[in-house]
Amino acid sequence: MSRTTYWAILAPGEPAWLERRARAIVMTEADEEDGKEPPFEVISGNGRYSAIAGTDPMDIGAELRIAEEVSLEVQQPVYSIDCANDPWLVMSWRNGVGEVQEVAPEALAKSLGCPLPDSDESSDVAASKPLRKAALVEGIRAQEANRVLEEDAGAPLVPGHYRLEDTPQGLLLTGGTGSMGFAHVTLSERLPHSTVYGVTASPGLDTFYVSVLRGGECIGQFAQPPYAVPPFPVFSDIKGERSPERILTALGIPAEWFRNE
Repeated sequence: MSRTTYWAILAPGEPAWLERRARAIVMTEADEEDGKEPPFEVISGNGRYSAIAGTDPMDIGAELRIAEEVSLEVQQPVYSIDCANDPWLVMSWRNGVGEVQEVAPEALAKSLGCPLPDSDESSDVAASKPLRKAALVEGIRAQEANRVLEEDAGAPLVPGHYRLEDTPQGLLLTGGTGSMGFAHVTLSERLPHSTVYGVTASPGLDTFYVSVLRGGECIGQFAQPPYAVPPFPVFSDIKGERSPERILTALGIPAEWFRNE
């Protein structure tokens, strides 16, 4: 495998079926019509499980949505793995409900007959260069955001799962005890009047992406390093700033959040 694995899914079923489900979740109709390559690789395995290995850092968190939806269609557990952070986070999913598992991801994958490709290399990359996410949501306060996320989840949020902080620039959203996942996308979908800035970055900010969302759709993206083929309209600046450090300051997001802990 030539590309780094940032996230993975282990699920019972045929590889072709799992690929179709993953495509339906992470790719738009426009992506399919344009013949865009999926941001993941399919692993057939040698047992009853197949796997999806995500290769685009901008899709970190997609494993949660895929695992949740696929788990509604199968009898056996589905596993999601966040490979972008150290240590890797493993969750098992049944009937749309996920639980954190204290298990070595490589051992789990091998036990299911579906070892992840280049796991040692990916683990080394994650340990040395983990990508973290944060978001600024304009036009909303923490109390309202919590209510919207609970309505979307259909249940009260586990205390501390997300960090929601009111700032002069807007709502600062990060992961707490759980991953931020697609919470910022959910808020954008449910609050179309709000502008959302989703940031994904490495500790040194040498990998740095800002996706600007309105109505749940990405209207443009600032990327460093730039994509060879940008998946969204390219923004050359965010709030008039062009360097990662100054962009974070303009958004009110502490650069320290992206540092290694």
